[in-house]
Amino acid sequence: MENPDAVMHWHCLAGSIWNAEPSVQALSYRLLYKHKDQEWASEITDTVELDEAVSNWALSAFQVKELHRDSNGTELLHGDTVVLTQGLNVKGANFMAPKGTIVRRIKLVPDNVEQIEGKINDQTIVILTKYVRKS
Repeated sequence: MENPDAVMHWHCLAGSIWNAEPSVQALSYRLLYKHKDQEWASEITDTVELDEAVSNWALSAFQVKELHRDSNGTELLHGDTVVLTQGLNVKGANFMAPKGTIVRRIKLVPDNVEQIEGKINDQTIVILTKYVRKS
């Protein structure tokens, strides 16, 4: 159980959540959200309606960014070198990339964490992350 003095310390958020400054509102809401399972915090958040942009900003601290991961779950970064874990038939080209092919200096596809770009046989292709392993 939390120290009762520490809990009382956070009751100041009942006033700061009403501040006109959006950054103060967002920080107050974040701190209240961390204690949302306690009755005093839920009572405070129930009394205020924040602008949607402020509440989204406040809750963005708790959102986990999705990462590009290889077939083993290892995080992939722009510029990494990967190895194909199975042979891939390259659509739109007249070749097959065999298992074990090394792809250097990959690029991450920004809007899809399941895809990367890389060059094989001097052609840039899109590769699914589930078919590669970071080397």
